[in-house]
Amino acid sequence: MKYFFRLFVSLCCTIFVFSAGAGAGDKEVLKPRVPANQIEEVRTWKNPFPSTPQNIEKGQKVFHSKGFCVTCHGQDGKGLGNIPGLRGKLPRNFTDTTWQAARTDGELFWILKNGSPGTDMASFIPLVLTEEEAWHVLLYVRSFGQSQN
Repeated sequence: MKYFFRLFVSLCCTIFVFSAGAGAGDKEVLKPRVPANQIEEVRTWKNPFPSTPQNIEKGQKVFHSKGFCVTCHGQDGKGLGNIPGLRGKLPRNFTDTTWQAARTDGELFWILKNGSPGTDMASFIPLVLTEEEAWHVLLYVRSFGQSQN
């Protein structure tokens, strides 16, 4: 009986840690990642590609392959991927509509280009992704937030 109680407590703690680290309740989620002296300009950047099913599909293919975004952000975009050696918080939960509303496309593009200070998110442009591929990935990332009711 002690074994099952310990197992239950351990499971509850694990669920709490995962939900607290990835959810909108975490104040770090809404903290700007772009330096203050660049944020206004970056917020004016717009995705040059329309959010069409074809463009979202292009982003999905890159997310799940060349960009290897799925490794950290998971198949469903919830940020619970397979992350060996994770040092800090869980990767961003793209289904979090509060986070989706707080970030402009320009901010997300800047993060893909420069990484996200204070997190394990590295830069991907131009070493892994072209700018065009990055914009398509962002269309796919935005689609996670739209699937919530």
